[in-house]
Amino acid sequence: MLDDKILNDLVADVAECLMEKGVMLVTAESCTGGLIGAYCTEMAGSSAWFYGGIISYANEAKMSGLGVSATTLEQEGAVSEATIREMCAGALQFGGDVAIAVSGVAGPSGGTAEKPVGCVWIGWQLAGRDAKVERCQFTGTRSDIRQATVAHALTQLLTLMK
Repeated sequence: MLDDKILNDLVADVAECLMEKGVMLVTAESCTGGLIGAYCTEMAGSSAWFYGGIISYANEAKMSGLGVSATTLEQEGAVSEATIREMCAGALQFGGDVAIAVSGVAGPSGGTAEKPVGCVWIGWQLAGRDAKVERCQFTGTRSDIRQATVAHALTQLLTLMK
């Protein structure tokens, strides 16, 4: 499990980067259940760079809140590249300038041979650009997987923003 200090320091770096660029972050979270947004808003003054987020845990929430198509969910599943791309686009429709979207199998059950526990798709999209999407495979407990997802999502955001 990651230390909260590590994640809070990472959020501070993200905040600095976003404020320097004058952009707002928006999140679309499934398996993390709002954990990215929670870490972001733990920091005082986060309203200067964090627009908000949508927790879209159920497929119905992905469709109604983010505009993910039923066809995508039926054909590809909630834990897929296609779904993450649509979640990023939907988050940017909600607001903000740069989106992070996450959907995965945090466990301890629910995994399959194709999408085992710890399989998480993460996407990042700047308004007006195509999304960058990555499949990750994390290990550990449900909490470990969720925290690793937050850390990776924010670390890669920094890389993309530079």
